[in-house]
Amino acid sequence: MIGLLLAQPSSAEVFTYIDAQGNRVFTDQPKPGDAKRVPLATSNRMSSTASAAAHSTRKTEQKPLFHYDLLRILVPEPDATVRSTAGEIIVSITSEPGLQKGHRYRLLLDGQPTAEPGISPVFPLSNIDRGTHQLSVEVLDEQGQTVERTANQPFHMQRVSLAQKRKVKPCVLTDYGQRPECPLADKPAEEKSPFLRFF
Repeated sequence: MIGLLLAQPSSAEVFTYIDAQGNRVFTDQPKPGDAKRVPLATSNRMSSTASAAAHSTRKTEQKPLFHYDLLRILVPEPDATVRSTAGEIIVSITSEPGLQKGHRYRLLLDGQPTAEPGISPVFPLSNIDRGTHQLSVEVLDEQGQTVERTANQPFHMQRVSLAQKRKVKPCVLTDYGQRPECPLADKPAEEKSPFLRFF
């Protein structure tokens, strides 16, 4: 009964009196005689306008996520062909504005991280299998959450074998021991001059 009375609007009036059986009765109808008005506490309800304003204030207090205007891979260029005997490549990235405090770069090769995130925009990679691969880069915040990420960018790795190098540019005597594809062990024996037989 008391709960129902408290739920009524603050403008309503409540009266109380003792009935013939000695019970306390609450009503919104005044009864002549011993009925007394019950003072009601001010309602703590908030209007919908005030509630919306408070919600808007809380939203504006939240720190907006930082946004980079530019994040891309400079080297290699999209769809580039890289030729390397050891499958080596150096990846260079850039962002505008520059890397923010607490943020780190992470390079992904075929969707997998190549190393621990760091502040350096240069990533040397080695022993990349021949074929087509996908590169992308992420910027992570202090909690390790992704702030920005580029789309996948393809490149093609061509690992030239030593035999192919020798075929393109045959070894001459002065190349042995100087070029990797021309080891000293493969250097042919020098022919002796026929004029030396007489000495």
